[in-house]
Amino acid sequence: MKAVGYTKSLPIDAADALVDFEVPKPEPTGRDIRVSVKAISANPVDFKVRKRAAPPAGETKILGYDAAGVVDAVGPDVTMFKPGDEVFYAGSIQRQGTNAEFHLVDERIVGRKPSSLSFAQSAALPLTAITAWELLFDRLGVAPGKSLDPRTLLIMGGAGGVGSILIQLARRLTGLTVVATASRPETIKWCQDLGAHAVIDHSKPLKEQIDALKLPPVALIASLTGTEQHYKALADLIAPQGKLGLIDDPVEFNMSAFKGKAVSVHWESMFTRSSFQTPDMIAQHYLLNDVADLIDKGVLRTTLDKTFGTINAANLKRAHALLESGKSHGKIVLEGW
Repeated sequence: MKAVGYTKSLPIDAADALVDFEVPKPEPTGRDIRVSVKAISANPVDFKVRKRAAPPAGETKILGYDAAGVVDAVGPDVTMFKPGDEVFYAGSIQRQGTNAEFHLVDERIVGRKPSSLSFAQSAALPLTAITAWELLFDRLGVAPGKSLDPRTLLIMGGAGGVGSILIQLARRLTGLTVVATASRPETIKWCQDLGAHAVIDHSKPLKEQIDALKLPPVALIASLTGTEQHYKALADLIAPQGKLGLIDDPVEFNMSAFKGKAVSVHWESMFTRSSFQTPDMIAQHYLLNDVADLIDKGVLRTTLDKTFGTINAANLKRAHALLESGKSHGKIVLEGW
């Protein structure tokens, strides 16, 4: 089968940063299903892994986590899927990735593809939807339901992949007041179109902008990017006894900045369940099915922004480069072989 991978960690402008190659089609065992991959999307985790995790000598690592496709074969212990089923999912960081014609994935982290979306539109969603859902409902402990919630949720980096889903989840499924940050006209409009009550500029002082809005207390913050740069300002503006959730990798992050207000800090990593085979690993199967239902009912929409052509090394290098620039919004999808 065709695949895209890398043999050594190189800058994205290097000729061999990503390469096209062929590898035997994998065979499913246990609870694995084999998916004929129709579309994939690129995420920041792809380039982070490429830059810091060189495969062993002589091996080629396949990146990619998001996928939408058709079940091609199933392992002997599979009970939830059969060949021909259309699915979407974000795979395990412990295994070979989705940038391949066929991919093995545990059925417990796979959901049914939204019937109202194309494969490309569906591939934009899984990793960011899981991350946003777990961050909002599992880590920050927000209860879904449209009853009035007298708190404001501040989303740092609202136009990124996770932010684009988180704005929708918070606005459509909760009674929170939703404020997102963005710094360019196109990303500000993107956040507004997704449902943010207000958008502020993270390149300017935050507390003054929040105070000027005269909104309910900022008791919840989702710091999706730039935590190292902004955490002191976030500690200043967050309400006493608030909650901070983060997903990025700050080199400097002093939690004592939040001690005086008794703020709790929560990490979210959507790979935790699959990496550690947690007893509740199947929660991601149900979560993705819930997302598919919400999509098909028109409550949520895809966050696909750009399609970069077929799945090959040249197009994936373009996607990595744009993600590394920090100038993308929404999701970048590749489709077909």
